[in-house]
Amino acid sequence: MYYTIIIYIILGILPSLVWLCYYLREDVHPEPKKTILRIFLWGFAMVLPIFFIQTGLIHLLDMINMNPLARNIIYWFLVISFSEEFLKYLIIREKIINSPDLDEPLDVMLYMVIAALGLAALENILYFPIFKNGIWMPAFSYQAISWTLFIRFVSATFLHALCSAVVGYSLAVSFYEDLKGTPKKYVILAVGMLIATFLHGIYDFCIMTLSGNIKYVIPAFVIITLAFLVSSGFGKLKKMKSICKVK
Repeated sequence: MYYTIIIYIILGILPSLVWLCYYLREDVHPEPKKTILRIFLWGFAMVLPIFFIQTGLIHLLDMINMNPLARNIIYWFLVISFSEEFLKYLIIREKIINSPDLDEPLDVMLYMVIAALGLAALENILYFPIFKNGIWMPAFSYQAISWTLFIRFVSATFLHALCSAVVGYSLAVSFYEDLKGTPKKYVILAVGMLIATFLHGIYDFCIMTLSGNIKYVIPAFVIITLAFLVSSGFGKLKKMKSICKVK
């Protein structure tokens, strides 16, 4: 029974580790391993406060009589998406922004991704079919495990990383604007958070509420759009490092 839990934990963390290795390759100047692990674990631990915050917001939402569509929109875009994106941002703001390990714009984006992958790792573990109808499942369901692992790898884990990368890019650019002494930095950060929240919300809303092919077409388009934005953002931040040093 206990070895099953260990294997579930390893498989749950695996997608995040694969994406983490991929993104770390983007950094020409590798970050300290201790800092990477620390931020990953902070993302991992953030699932608990997110759970309580979302549970409280859902309770408040249930107290309000509203149209089912409006409730779904508020639920997926504000309660779920915004809370997750904002709390991932808080990790970086509190644990990295004033850290000596933050020495170039690309690091901001990279650490946001690391925090997101930590959060996604615990989510992946919790999504595995350890229980069914309240009954412990000691035996493996290979089909369920492989399908869950595939879906979490190509979509949910990747989505968390991409959305956080968008926020990280806007945060890095806001530092650049701050060095120029312009008030645009707050607008840039807000726009990045809005884009990440909106695309995250669209993905969740479609996957969980729609049916038919559109249920998968729109989320696939969201992933592709985010991947394009993030790839472009990485390229721009790499060019900024010669003219901008994050303080």
